[in-house]
Amino acid sequence: MIEKLLIANRGEIAVRIHRAAHKLGIKTVQVYSSVDADLLAIEYADEAIELESPAAAKSYLDIDAIICAAEKTNADAIHPGYGFLAENADFADAVEQAGKTFVGPKGYTIRTMGNKVSARNTARQAGIPAVPGSNGLIECVSAAKDMAIEIGFPVMIKASAGGGGRGIRVIEEVSQFNQLASQAATEAEAVFGIGDIYLEKLIERARHIEVQVLGDGNHFVHCFDRECSLQRRRQKIWEEAPSIALTDSKRSQICKSAVALARQVEYSGAGTVEFLYDDDSGKFYFIEMNTRIQVEHPVTEYILGIDLVAEMISIAAGEPLALSQSDLAINGHSIEVRINAEDPANDFMPFPGTVEQLCIPDGPGVRVDHMLYPGYAISPFYDSLLGKVIVWANDRENALIRLKKAISELRIDGLATTIPLFSALVDDADVRSGSYHTGWLEQWLQTNASNLSPAIGGATV
Repeated sequence: MIEKLLIANRGEIAVRIHRAAHKLGIKTVQVYSSVDADLLAIEYADEAIELESPAAAKSYLDIDAIICAAEKTNADAIHPGYGFLAENADFADAVEQAGKTFVGPKGYTIRTMGNKVSARNTARQAGIPAVPGSNGLIECVSAAKDMAIEIGFPVMIKASAGGGGRGIRVIEEVSQFNQLASQAATEAEAVFGIGDIYLEKLIERARHIEVQVLGDGNHFVHCFDRECSLQRRRQKIWEEAPSIALTDSKRSQICKSAVALARQVEYSGAGTVEFLYDDDSGKFYFIEMNTRIQVEHPVTEYILGIDLVAEMISIAAGEPLALSQSDLAINGHSIEVRINAEDPANDFMPFPGTVEQLCIPDGPGVRVDHMLYPGYAISPFYDSLLGKVIVWANDRENALIRLKKAISELRIDGLATTIPLFSALVDDADVRSGSYHTGWLEQWLQTNASNLSPAIGGATV
């Protein structure tokens, strides 16, 4: 059993993990950098320990510092949350070598699925279709260019170690190939420390469908699907469960494919298998697997009535998966929107500042996972995510009604936030009908972004 869990993260996900651990009777430790001494997560922790430096590389990304903090506090397990070290195979190995429990899959699983090329090959071995493209890394630009001509433009050059939309270039015609392939490799090297790239066909007007899976290394279940097609610069901003694009038959196919992949890698913990779905052809393609808890996990929790974070902690503690597939059935519809400290009318520039007043919506079917309180100063050192508004109702139409009301009640004075974006989207005809794809929001913003004036200090500017 896990007796004391160290949370190697910050923000709203740290608060979320503390709550799940305490529900299981587990004590918690919160690490924090020198500029994070006022984290809300510290208030939830049984203990807290400073990592000294404000720089992420010397605090939340410092493997030795995290392990040392666990040793000093006698924590016997570490939860990485998402981001930072969550999908770092070396970190998972280091935790295990230190004699502690990593709440997540084994290092070799993270390593296999974290590299996009090996993940594609593993998916193919499990009988899951992958997006047409190179079978391995691009070793020869000329050969890759020939392949692009063969499969047809547009294509994407993608970083093998990528994530968050970085290290990707869309190539519309052959004359762009050399320059954009070089740009993708350079960005990949700068962001991930690995410049490896591969080629993938761009499926235009696709939907982004993902399947939540749980496994204990021997038994595996899917927790149905989520749709994450509303994206800005390939970053998800609005997620729903289940997708309204899938028929029951297609949902069954995609979910079974996700379980097959989890079984192929003997997955342990909570993970997400991501697909592109072509509305026109009805075909789906594997794109990647995230070997961690996702930002959007609450929508799955809402429609199934389970606690995914608690489940992954229990699995890490050595307990067998407590759920069977027959235990899980979709109930209603859930939507999540991500609230960031960004100015949507100014190209979404980050907007660090201090929370002056705070009003959090509440009521049946409304949940807000956040990190805020009046007087809290948003740091410029880290990601701008403040929290998520999640709603549930018996169907999508009523979930949208509930979301609109929750957004109207949410007030975070003192900051520019993305609240105006969601106020506009929830009333958009295409969003309400579900008639969108992964490129839809970028097109919508070209026309509407200038109208998304943020509210600061309670007044629209």
